[in-house]
Amino acid sequence: MIIDTHCHYDMMKSPEDYIDEVEKAGNIVIGMTNLPSHFDMGFKYVRKYKNVRLALGFHPQLASDYKNELSLFAKHIERTSYIGEIGLDFSSSYISTKDLQISCLKYILEKLQGKNKIISVHSRCAEKELFTLLRNYNMKNVIFHWYSGPLSLIPQIIGEGFYFSINEAMTLSSSGKKIISRIPVDRILTESDAPFNRKDDIVSAIRTLGLEEKQIERNFRLLIQQIRQ
Repeated sequence: MIIDTHCHYDMMKSPEDYIDEVEKAGNIVIGMTNLPSHFDMGFKYVRKYKNVRLALGFHPQLASDYKNELSLFAKHIERTSYIGEIGLDFSSSYISTKDLQISCLKYILEKLQGKNKIISVHSRCAEKELFTLLRNYNMKNVIFHWYSGPLSLIPQIIGEGFYFSINEAMTLSSSGKKIISRIPVDRILTESDAPFNRKDDIVSAIRTLGLEEKQIERNFRLLIQQIRQ
């Protein structure tokens, strides 16, 4: 079984064909959404599937143009067990909206408090700030998607019980390899980040990691058990 914990299949050319293939293969994919309105549009198509899931998201890169959708996020929060993509992005293209991003994320985390969800987070150039907020709001079951932050923060993220989703591109870069080497095997999940990631072959990533698909499946099953407690 292949498990893809971070995929944007709603952005693919033929989303329905893709999720049909995933379902027939018996694989699991969690579709990220960039806005609550995207989740609202896609949920009715996905709910009939067993292995295909859809997450409720609010991408930090869109905060300045779509902050009015925060109320829609709160409205849909009980419709899914999956949240993503949410987080912070302080890279050069988005640092100008830093304060607004933080404000939006605080609103989202406040709404998530006390709710058992699996949460996939975007943390580009904002890993420390994001980790602090996640801890302050007592978030659980968090997956750091395509982590590229400081190595020194990894033990703290692990200590909080969080996970990392690894893609093929990470296994092929020197910086990605250094990050992966610091992560215990029981905290590794897999992702494609398709269609935005050209190196999205999960099977190749698992082989490069020297792991078995069953290890990733065990990790994911444990995460699922945690939200059902």
